[in-house]
Amino acid sequence: MGLISRVSSALITARNAKGIVDAYGRSPDRTVKGLVKEALGIEDPYIELGKIEVAADNIRRMTGDRSIDVVLGLGSGLGEFTELMTNRQVIPKDRIPGLVHPRNKVSGHAGNIVVGDIGIKTVAAIQGREHLYQGVTPREAVRALRALLYNGARYFVVSNAAGGINPSYSPGDFMVIHNHDSAAPYSPLVGPNIDKLGDRFPDMTDPYSLDLIELAFEIAEEQGILDRLRKGVYFQKYGPEYETRHQIQKLLKQGVGAVGMSTVPEVIAAKHFIMHPVGILGITLITNLAAGISKTPLAHPEVEAEAKKAQARFQPFVEEIIRRLPVEPRKIELAA
Repeated sequence: MGLISRVSSALITARNAKGIVDAYGRSPDRTVKGLVKEALGIEDPYIELGKIEVAADNIRRMTGDRSIDVVLGLGSGLGEFTELMTNRQVIPKDRIPGLVHPRNKVSGHAGNIVVGDIGIKTVAAIQGREHLYQGVTPREAVRALRALLYNGARYFVVSNAAGGINPSYSPGDFMVIHNHDSAAPYSPLVGPNIDKLGDRFPDMTDPYSLDLIELAFEIAEEQGILDRLRKGVYFQKYGPEYETRHQIQKLLKQGVGAVGMSTVPEVIAAKHFIMHPVGILGITLITNLAAGISKTPLAHPEVEAEAKKAQARFQPFVEEIIRRLPVEPRKIELAA
C-alpha cells in the first residue's frame, strides 16, 4: 500500500471514529457497552438514529445547506444519469461520517452521493448502493437514504437492474414496480424501532405511489417507449449468486416479473418514514433473462452492458419524471 493509500485509509478511519462518537452523544438509548461494541466493529442498533443525524448534518454542511427534493437510487450501470444534473456536487460516501462504505466494491456502483439540479428540483443521487451480500446489515444499507429523507427529501425514485422472469419481457425493457417480495433474512426495521422516523408496524399494502406509476406510463407514451414499459412485481433475493432454474420457476408461478438483489430494504425504510410524506416510485431495467429462461449463463458484465445500452431511453425517461413530480406527494387513502 502506497503512502497516499495509507493516508486516505487513516482519514477514513478517523472520520468513522468521529462519526461513532458523535452518534453516541446524540442517542438517547446509548450505553457504554454499545460504544465498546462499536469500537470493536460490532453494530449497536441503539445509536442508529445518532448515525443518521450525523450523516444528515455532514451532507448538509458539504452541500452548503442545499434543500433536497428528490432522492434517486441508481442501480448497476445506471450511474451516468448524474451527468444530466446541473450545479453538481460529488461527495464520496467514505467522506461522510455515519455512512457505511464496504471495501468489497461492486462494479457499476461508484459509491458517491451526487447532489444537483434537474429543472427546479434538487436531486440527491445515491450513485452506488450497498447490497446485503456485501456483508452490510439492512440498517447500514438504508442509512444514506434515511439521512437524505431526514434532510427533507419528499420523493424516492429507486432504480435497479434485474433479471426478467415474465416470458413477455425482453432485455432493455423497463418495469415499473407495483409491489415486491423478498427472500432477505430480515428487514431494516428489525431491532429497536426509531420512533422519531416511523411507527413500529408500518403498513406496506401499497408502498409504491399509484399516482407516480400513472405518471411514468403517461411520460412513456409521450416519449414513444410505451411498448418497452411493463408493470410488475419485483423480488429481492439475498445474493450474490444468481438464481437456480428451480427458484425461477417458483417465482414465475407466483407472478413475479423480475428478480434482483436490492431495493426492497430501501423501499421499506422510505415507507416507514413519517416525518413528512414520501412518494415512492420503483423502476427496474430488465438487463437479462433469468436462469432457466435465458439460454446463456448469467454474468454481471452482461448486466452492465445492457444498462449502458439502455441509457439513451432511461435518462430522458427518469429526467422527465423528476421534472414533473408534484410539489407535494399525495398521501394514499386506503378504501374502507
